[in-house]
Amino acid sequence: MTTMAALGDPTRFAIVERLLREGEVSAGDLAGPFSVSKPAISRHLKVLENAELIERRTKAQFHVFRARADTFKKMDSWLGKYRKFWEASFDCLEEVLKETPDPTNR
Repeated sequence: MTTMAALGDPTRFAIVERLLREGEVSAGDLAGPFSVSKPAISRHLKVLENAELIERRTKAQFHVFRARADTFKKMDSWLGKYRKFWEASFDCLEEVLKETPDPTNR
């Protein structure tokens, strides 16, 4: 899945988190907190655009970016199916662990 691969990079993940938190942010402002070159940030933004996680628009002479809500809604729906499975599995594991004697208590 392109989406998950794009989010696998810590810089791209941080960019998306910021856009989700702040809304629209210019490319220059997005690059600010990272110790990578502007071309590297540009490549990260392109990967996020190709994964349809963010979208770009021009505001005056600046490029501004924002998260794509539709993509995150689809991801939430997809992850929700697996969330139910894992929560049930962890509940079962918790019950087994409660019934298992603690080997450190002798």
